Order: sequence, then C-alpha cells, then structure tokens
Amino acid sequence: MSKKPKIRVITLGLIQDTNRLFVSEGYDSVKHQSFYRPLGGGLDFGETSVEALKREFQEEVKGELTNIHYLGCLENIFIYNGKPGHEIIQLYRCDFSDSKFYELDSIPFFEGNREGKAIWVGIDRLISGELVLVPHQLLDFIQK
Repeated sequence: MSKKPKIRVITLGLIQDTNRLFVSEGYDSVKHQSFYRPLGGGLDFGETSVEALKREFQEEVKGELTNIHYLGCLENIFIYNGKPGHEIIQLYRCDFSDSKFYELDSIPFFEGNREGKAIWVGIDRLISGELVLVPHQLLDFIQK
C-alpha cells in the first residue's frame, strides 16, 4: 500500500542584492534540467513561518536574517524527479545580517543527507529564462 501524497507547508526567503538573487542550485534527473530556488524549508509543528525561515537559514548556511518582510502565500504544484509535489509557500523578502554573505560567490550546505550549493545568480538570467527559477511565480516578486 503506497503512502498518500501530502501537501507540504514551507517558507522561502528572497534575498536580493541589486541585480542578484541568492538561491540554491538543484537538478531534476528526469527532466535533465538544472533549476534555482530561494533557500528555506519546511515548517515544524508549532513553529511560525518566520521562525522556520530563520532556522532554515541558520541550519543551511549559518546565516542570520534581518529586515524580514512578508510578501505573500503561493501554491506550487509540480513534478520533480518524476514524482508529483504540492507546496504551500510562505514567502518573505529578507537580508543577511552579516555583509560577508554578499561577498561570497557560493556557499556549500547540507540539508539532511543532501549536499547543496547556494549561489548568487543574475536576476536578468532568471527573467530571460536562461536559468529556471522555481516556482516560476517567484518572478513576480523579484524587484527589477
């Protein structure tokens, strides 16, 4: 008997530095496609989305956040590695407290047993479609 898929509630943080966006790099092995997504993650029971956002940035890149502003709620229904997914996203605009993060090109991180890399990418590359930003609705929230 297979497990019934569940809707996942997550929080994401848009960190923008002029014409760059801070994102994690991912790869869909079925679509053979790289994609980019702001950092964040799932909420734990009893945790607010802001608390989860701060915790996720601390766990993933050892970064403290400041200037956290709520942007809205998004629904994301997608296929990743051939499997359906469904997320409710609490989206925030924020900044790093420590300016050193704006000077780094990339930051390796671990999320569970998965090793990842967070990088700064040019917003123009996301808007043009040269790089794939997920979910695509995030493009509406990027300050051009």
